[in-house]
Amino acid sequence: MAKRPRLPAGHNTLDQILFGQGFGERRVCEGLILNGLVQVNGEVVDDPDAAFLEDRLSLMVDGQPWVTHVKALIMLHKPPGYECSLKPGAWPGVHNLLPVPLRRRGLQPVGRLDQDTTGLLLLTDDGPLLHKLTSPKHHVPKVYEVTCKHPVTPAMCEKLRKGVVLDDDPTPVLADAAEPVGEGETCHLRLTLLQGKYHQVKRMVAAVSNRVEGLHRSQIGRLTLPEDLAPGQWRWIEDPAIVLP
Repeated sequence: MAKRPRLPAGHNTLDQILFGQGFGERRVCEGLILNGLVQVNGEVVDDPDAAFLEDRLSLMVDGQPWVTHVKALIMLHKPPGYECSLKPGAWPGVHNLLPVPLRRRGLQPVGRLDQDTTGLLLLTDDGPLLHKLTSPKHHVPKVYEVTCKHPVTPAMCEKLRKGVVLDDDPTPVLADAAEPVGEGETCHLRLTLLQGKYHQVKRMVAAVSNRVEGLHRSQIGRLTLPEDLAPGQWRWIEDPAIVLP
């Protein structure tokens, strides 16, 4: 078999592009192309070896519109009742909310949310970016809207900011910010954390003699969950810099 010619930087053959985007095994992708089921920029392309700039290519694959991303970073408005694990147990995984091509790419959650926690969840297949967003060294803040069982007092917020001791670590864990939200007596706490431990918000609130009744993540870094992104919906993030502080 003749070797394929060397391609310009950033380019790839159409069958390899489809494979990298998660549209199936290479033979499946080649079959889609040969059967005229793939359009590039509105034109049918039936040559698997046709070369294109790989990133941000506008495709139509078997009737499904798609814009290619060499590295995927998406935001998802996580609804309750879904696990963030790649191998979920009692609850369905958040990957079930994504289209099949993204499921095949094995996107990793950027910090997990419990099945009963809602809000902003990022997923990516970019390893270095995942490390930047999750490592405590990079200080990426995460903002949580917490509904507490009892009213939130200034004393509770002060303790959270100064640090509380959790049962598995003698080192105090502190909030970057903690404040009651609302007028007068309120059960709404806004909590900002720079690190992520198992059930951290629930355990921190318990450490100041309160209890979490509802938990929603509203912000990661500089990215706030869009008001028009409904629970269960997802969206591409075109520039990771919008997330990093």
